[in-house]
Amino acid sequence: MSGSFDAALRGAATTLETSDGRARTLPGHRWMATPDAADRHVLAACRGPVLDIGCGPGRLAAALTDRGVLCLGIDNSPLAVGMTVARGAPALHRDVFDPLPADGSWREALLLDGNIGIGGDPVALLDRVHRLLQPGGVAWVEVEPPGAGTWCGTGSVVDRGRSGRAFRWATVGAEAIAALAAGFRPRVFEVDRRWFAALVRTP
Repeated sequence: MSGSFDAALRGAATTLETSDGRARTLPGHRWMATPDAADRHVLAACRGPVLDIGCGPGRLAAALTDRGVLCLGIDNSPLAVGMTVARGAPALHRDVFDPLPADGSWREALLLDGNIGIGGDPVALLDRVHRLLQPGGVAWVEVEPPGAGTWCGTGSVVDRGRSGRAFRWATVGAEAIAALAAGFRPRVFEVDRRWFAALVRTP
């Protein structure tokens, strides 16, 4: 999947098409910009250390680093990692399911910009995040608006009319996240028409 989103990181107009027949424009312009109001609302609660999972071009990791908050970005895309480092934040070319530094010691984890879809299995992803966090740690997860339910399938990125290779992907609605987040205490909220869940890791 690492190369699939690189066109959006380069500023191309790209679309994510999923196997249920939906298509959505990828917000590459937002990924490349400074954090917006919704991002800042989440980041303001982060004290660190923070693991930014699927960090993309690093707007969140850089904002935290600039504020003096310890943050590490990880991404499957070497391009994304290079862009994050260029913005002054540390980042590794790593899959979230690979061995990672400070396993079990992170105070916060970020899964924003639809990254709950990574791997196409939200339950497995949240179980991995649970093991990455310390007790009482928080996973900040961006979700779909209420009513979206849970969907798992495949997706591909379309750039200039050409589809990239398919990869496993998922979406989770605001009303569905609690049932998937075993070992977490969830709180769902909305900021500026974006929906999030704060998942507090229980012992």
